[in-house]
Amino acid sequence: MIRRRICFFGYVQGVGFRYITCSVARGFCVNGYVRNRPDGSVELVVEGESKEIQRFLDSLCDLMSSHIERTEILEEPSTGEFTEFGIR
Repeated sequence: MIRRRICFFGYVQGVGFRYITCSVARGFCVNGYVRNRPDGSVELVVEGESKEIQRFLDSLCDLMSSHIERTEILEEPSTGEFTEFGIR
């Protein structure tokens, strides 16, 4: 299990990004959350198997690529604190 913290920058607030992220996450074995940040970016924290997270991110980016200008990705130790995926 791994944990990734991803910040999406671009036109990512006010376009349903969090809702779509949550909907896509339900199709994968991942847990965590997505939330808007005050600077206009969206933060995604996700835990799961590395390949499953990558498949999830690929699907999300395919859907939202026109809104994403850049991303920052940090890999962190998994904490196991999440039991589902949600919006904060």
